[in-house]
Amino acid sequence: AYKHVPLCEQNPYSAVLNNIIGTKILIDSAKDNGVKKFVMISTDKAVRPTSIMGCTKRVCELYTLALSNKDFEVACVRFGNVLGSSGSVIPKFKEQIAKGESLSLTHPDIVRYFMLVDEAVQLVLQAGTIAKGGELFVLDMGKPVKIMDLAKKMLLLSNRPDLEIKITGLRKGEKLFEELLIDENDAKTKYESIFVVKDQKTDLVKLNSQIDKLKQNKDIIKTLLEIVPEFKHNAGGN
Repeated sequence: AYKHVPLCEQNPYSAVLNNIIGTKILIDSAKDNGVKKFVMISTDKAVRPTSIMGCTKRVCELYTLALSNKDFEVACVRFGNVLGSSGSVIPKFKEQIAKGESLSLTHPDIVRYFMLVDEAVQLVLQAGTIAKGGELFVLDMGKPVKIMDLAKKMLLLSNRPDLEIKITGLRKGEKLFEELLIDENDAKTKYESIFVVKDQKTDLVKLNSQIDKLKQNKDIIKTLLEIVPEFKHNAGGN
């Protein structure tokens, strides 16, 4: 997936081609070739999305889950940021500190959910083992982290109190607060950190028609909104 919010905002058609069409090709091929189980990795940004990236991933959820049946078990797994992964905030802060640069932060109150790589892998594998098909799994990410506090702590640990934290403003498509993934209506599973979301049914014929429209690069934002009515595009950033 293209998971970088600003890049997807700047290149909506590429985001559609890679995230939606790429996923569609992959899952269609899996089904045609007799694959028994398919787990799609989604994101917390698909929850009431404000960005093109989050909305494309929500479309992927809708399409993949609509294909699930007793012979082809499909599940989706949503979680937030993975510490140390490509493009994540800690490697970025480390790089800026090494260069003696101010740490760039989009908003002083911005918060995010984080988990370690091994936690993410374990929970995805666990979700795959308990999937019966058609589930949208949500991983409990614990408490959100205030990025300002993280930046201050990294400067302290690096013994660089001389460096400043520069507020740059929310970027296009970016949320101030990622939505809490776990809802009180979500069903528990045998794993305490994995829950199942009650999701909507999808008209696959209509969705395929809408995806064809996206593929033709016609009215991308309008068509995404038709597919995902809860899409509230933060096109202006600040």
